[in-house]
Amino acid sequence: MTKRQRGVHARAAWMICAIALLAPASAMAAGPDADEARDPVARGRIMAEEQCSTCHAVGKDDESAAQGAPAFRDLGKRYPVDQLEEALAEGIVTGHADMPEIEWEAEEVADFIAYLKSINE
Repeated sequence: MTKRQRGVHARAAWMICAIALLAPASAMAAGPDADEARDPVARGRIMAEEQCSTCHAVGKDDESAAQGAPAFRDLGKRYPVDQLEEALAEGIVTGHADMPEIEWEAEEVADFIAYLKSINE
């Protein structure tokens, strides 16, 4: 092996070691956010908090901010939660002016339903 080849191999070995040492650190830095990104229930919770919590109680024990807005944890008492999937995919339109029209992609609907199921059990 030539001196140049040894240098190339040494640099490659150093790079492999550096990657091996840094990979776990970057995975730890990703932390809970990375787990949330893969968890449909967590994504659904974030959607509920960001898009619905100004009126609705979206958690297991909070109160609705708007009078008459049903708590999401009680939706399962009114409707089979799975049956809300079609309404969410097509766009929920209600008879009162304060609620915006909601229309989500299929994956978002699935995440939201997963979250509703988790708090309606």
